[in-house]
Amino acid sequence: MNIKAFHRLITLSVLSVLTACHAQTPPETQSKENQPSSVVAVTSIQMKRIAEFNEPWALAVLADGRLLITEKSGQLILFNPRDQKKTFIKNLPKVAYGGQGGFGDIVLHPKFAQNHQMYLSYAEAGQGGYGAVVIRADLNLDQAQPQLDNITTIWKQVPKVRGQGHYAHRVLFDGSGKLWISSGERQKFDPAQDLTSNLGKIIRINDDGSVIVDNPFQSQGEVAKQVWSFGHRNPLGMAFDEQGQLWVVEMGPKGGDELNLIQKGKNYGYPVVSNGDHYSGLNIPDHVTRPEFEAPKLDWTPVISPSSLIFYTGQMFPKWQGKAIIGGLSSEALIIVDTTAQPAKEIQRIDMKQRIRGLQQAKDGSIWVIEDGKHADLIQLVKL
Repeated sequence: MNIKAFHRLITLSVLSVLTACHAQTPPETQSKENQPSSVVAVTSIQMKRIAEFNEPWALAVLADGRLLITEKSGQLILFNPRDQKKTFIKNLPKVAYGGQGGFGDIVLHPKFAQNHQMYLSYAEAGQGGYGAVVIRADLNLDQAQPQLDNITTIWKQVPKVRGQGHYAHRVLFDGSGKLWISSGERQKFDPAQDLTSNLGKIIRINDDGSVIVDNPFQSQGEVAKQVWSFGHRNPLGMAFDEQGQLWVVEMGPKGGDELNLIQKGKNYGYPVVSNGDHYSGLNIPDHVTRPEFEAPKLDWTPVISPSSLIFYTGQMFPKWQGKAIIGGLSSEALIIVDTTAQPAKEIQRIDMKQRIRGLQQAKDGSIWVIEDGKHADLIQLVKL
């Protein structure tokens, strides 16, 4: 057994230190509540290595416990944890694989049991370069090799641009059946502030891709009609809390990863303000200098490199109920955040020793975790 497999199979007592890093705020202005805590908590968690995948990006849980897992290179896999069987779905769209591009998120329609509809995001090539796409399709499981039928494109990033970074393209349904999409600014900075582009935005549309009439920018053009909020960089995690509030976690530049509470019509400031700086070393003014922009509820320097976000509602880990769980790439961690605290604060960090790409809660309250990269593990977190 190799070291990686051994690490996944053993039962760990995870030593978690309550931390909340606010290095972007001058020390003399930090409130006492924002200071790193010295409290230490120990949580016993069993990390079960279930299977290995090649660059997995997202997963969805079917009612019978099987998983749908996207692989960035262009595969969609139906996986049964009980017998380890992998079935490759047929009739998939062609993806533009490279850089951060490829297959992205997957989400089931709220009425999936009746209509069998699912939504996939991915990067495509086209005039001008590359951009993210969201499709709707029927998942046909009634044959030996399942396939997608009735594929319809319902949303695209505009314009397509050169480069293969910052697609974001997380997809999420709210309780009323509206579809939310996180759209990265594609490493082009200024489009995040431009309402003629849907780059650097949080998008809210109907499940068929049509415009919702109470979105905030109805009078500012066809593209703007999709937009709920703007001024975002690379929003890679998106989830609703128990109160139905939308939270987004996004990568900052050099420093300043953000957890934002998303509000209708708000401008979150990028690239005009950020609590990080450009990789070139050029300064970006902090949020505190421009109060007209919506500031993050929590941010991190050093960064955590957030990849994903869920709010935990299960019974298996009672101390996590109602808390945000963030998957971390460079931090190789799960970051637990209490968003009800004033201010929001990190309360626990679990060292996973590998880059974490995606999270989903299972029906029994366990948590599915996928690592990032080639030879990445699918892990199930259960209580010891």
